Amino acid sequence: MLIYTVTFNPSLDYIVDVKDFRPGLTNRSSGEVLYPGGKGINVSLVLKNLGIDSKALGFIAGFTGKEIKRMLVERGIDPDFIELEDGYSRINVKLRSEKETEINGQGPDISKEALDKLYEKLDGLKAGDYLVLAGSIPATMPEDSYEQILKRLDGRGIKIIVDATKDLLVNVLPYHPYLIKPNNHELAEIFDVELKDNGQIAEYALKLKDMGAQNVIVSMAGDGAIFTDGDGVYFTPAPKGKVVNSVGAGDSMVAGFTAADFNGLEPSESFKQGVATGSASAFSQLLATKDEVEALLGSLEQPQKII
Repeated sequence: MLIYTVTFNPSLDYIVDVKDFRPGLTNRSSGEVLYPGGKGINVSLVLKNLGIDSKALGFIAGFTGKEIKRMLVERGIDPDFIELEDGYSRINVKLRSEKETEINGQGPDISKEALDKLYEKLDGLKAGDYLVLAGSIPATMPEDSYEQILKRLDGRGIKIIVDATKDLLVNVLPYHPYLIKPNNHELAEIFDVELKDNGQIAEYALKLKDMGAQNVIVSMAGDGAIFTDGDGVYFTPAPKGKVVNSVGAGDSMVAGFTAADFNGLEPSESFKQGVATGSASAFSQLLATKDEVEALLGSLEQPQKII
């Protein structure tokens, strides 16, 4: 049994601190760091922090791609990327000043031949394995790529977790993904409604369950999260703490749930660990560590059944 993550468009995330950023002028940083980035990669990194190995799949290119791979190996991640001949993996610039500003690169073109190589790797997954599909689809790939992956693996006993938005998410539901994790804003966008309270969020989470998802987490940032596994709908308030960096918090929630489920915990307990892991990343400059997650788990109430 193994966990695989897919990041179609990995990145090097260049995070720059500028105390008083002034557009149009020369600015000097007060600090800077470089990390491997991408939603699936974040899941793999947090899983490793929680003591669970995974294999990171996706596409890389050029000198930036080689650096992403090197940094993952350095952090104990097993990368099994497809190396593209042309272009280079993107660099995302994240500027932290009075306001946060992001400039995300485009990344390399992904050909049909390269995509077929990924499908061949996915064909090697076995019953009981986990597959995490996270993030958007690059413009050079077919818009139904997630749907095609779930269709290809349908009926093989693989637990597929999808963290995506709108049509990318809705179109995979007929293939019964093991877990989906929209946030409350994405949930409202899917159904074109305004969600005013937890009761309404629970109602529409159940609609996603009826449409095919086996488990649904709706994250609500500082307002906590709602979860349904078909046996009920549960709410957990967010633990108290100062939000330092929200980047990667949603990916961390997915990793926390996956790790707990992988270790055989009940769904409601996996949900609780997901909330703790997402919050631990939000309260830290880096992605959540095992100690940080365990500290928050001790302070979290048991999920409250609301339906």
